[in-house]
Amino acid sequence: MSPAPRSPLRRRLLLGGVGGLALGGAAWRFGQPWLVNPCRAALPADIADHDIIRAAWAGIDPAQVWDCHVHLAGVGDGGSGITISETMLSPLHPLEYLQRLFYLNAGCAHDAPGQVDQSYVARLHNLMDAMPAGCKLMLFAFDHAHDARGVAQPEQSAFYVPNAYAQQVVGALPERFEWVCSIHPYREDSVAALEAAVAGGARAVKWLPPAMGIDPASAQCDRFYAALARLDVPLISHAGEEKAVHGIGQPAWGNPLRLRRALDAGVRVVMAHCASIGEDVDLDRGENGPSVPSFDLFKRLMAAPEYADRLFADISAITLRNRDLTVLREIIEQERWHNRLLFGSDYPLPGILPLISPAQLAAENMLDAAAVPVLEAVRDHNPILFDLVLKRHLRSRGARLADRIFETRRFFDRRPA
Repeated sequence: MSPAPRSPLRRRLLLGGVGGLALGGAAWRFGQPWLVNPCRAALPADIADHDIIRAAWAGIDPAQVWDCHVHLAGVGDGGSGITISETMLSPLHPLEYLQRLFYLNAGCAHDAPGQVDQSYVARLHNLMDAMPAGCKLMLFAFDHAHDARGVAQPEQSAFYVPNAYAQQVVGALPERFEWVCSIHPYREDSVAALEAAVAGGARAVKWLPPAMGIDPASAQCDRFYAALARLDVPLISHAGEEKAVHGIGQPAWGNPLRLRRALDAGVRVVMAHCASIGEDVDLDRGENGPSVPSFDLFKRLMAAPEYADRLFADISAITLRNRDLTVLREIIEQERWHNRLLFGSDYPLPGILPLISPAQLAAENMLDAAAVPVLEAVRDHNPILFDLVLKRHLRSRGARLADRIFETRRFFDRRPA
């Protein structure tokens, strides 16, 4: 994923207008602490050993904790092969330009001209130094957008992160990282590319259908689905609204119901973010059916007994401030889902300070007020740890996210531990 692949501020909340752009630009220029990540390094001892941090790890085995939703980013200045759209590099496109700045700031690579790719990865190493042994990040590659003929369209791709680069980053520190390949299913070589990626250690496949030009309900995906099922490789696919990453697809291709084709082919599907934002057409009532919350369609699929062993979801981004708190509460309270939910942070999003408000969650009695200053201090140093600790402490009407949700290795590691 390239710097701020339009996924950083992807949920259209922070900089949504001329006033927001001016505010964001001024805050960036003058380094406002409430908006710009300070990128501090090691946690102070009193925070690292705080009761709230220790309580977050209680009951889970760190060696089983694989954050399954982490983006690689860069600008291609380190031989990575990463590319990024021209609009994200140009102040003539201020929203996309600021998205890139905030995304790279969240990854602490914003002030490293000529070394952005290297600095982004170095920050990942720094963050993992503070995590218990065995804990890992699953790093995403991201394929080009392709047209209906399966031809790559780099000029219409918001960003591109090669599989080879993700594999290289993981190979340099395999005790801390795993990787997730990204392969467009319309590619003529898609099955061969998948087999090669799996042979190279890829744990899953990542799609963002509207941006990449993928209709998950198309018959063009069938041979790829057959290969995923044969190899038992999970598909992590965005579900619900996606406004920020533009490509050559249609917004409707994020509809959770369009992933039924993959499920019916025997693929283990992970719907990113539990489809927790946006609206989609209820295709069960026809192509011109009414628009309903994407989350309602996700719930319908989760309730289908035929998908009980194939449909899963990650909990990345569910705490962002533009999520309806009733949705967050339902995810926490639906304990029958918990054995099908997987921990993911959507890093570097937790490092964009205004996107998540522990104080707001405390005001809604979903978080102990005493945890707020600790969490805010943790975020300044380690957004990935912040995301985990926050989700471990969330409560809703007596329910909490189950320990099992955070032990994701069981899902992705099909080989003996």
